[in-house]
Amino acid sequence: MSGVDEIPIRDASIRLGQFLKLANLIDSGAEAKEVIGDGMVSVNGEVETRRGRQLAPGDVVELGDQAARVGND
Repeated sequence: MSGVDEIPIRDASIRLGQFLKLANLIDSGAEAKEVIGDGMVSVNGEVETRRGRQLAPGDVVELGDQAARVGND
């Protein structure tokens, strides 16, 4: 895995599918559904298959060799 980018969010939490797009790890909501459903995304080191999973600041999302941390705005 390369470096971990910190991506600030405006609210107290954000859904996993939205965060993947915000962090530029994917290009579309359809792609989010696919990669999450296929078990390709992990949150804090554990595979996550729920697109609506709520993320909070400090959570680390990984997709392949890319990673992004949820930050505070």
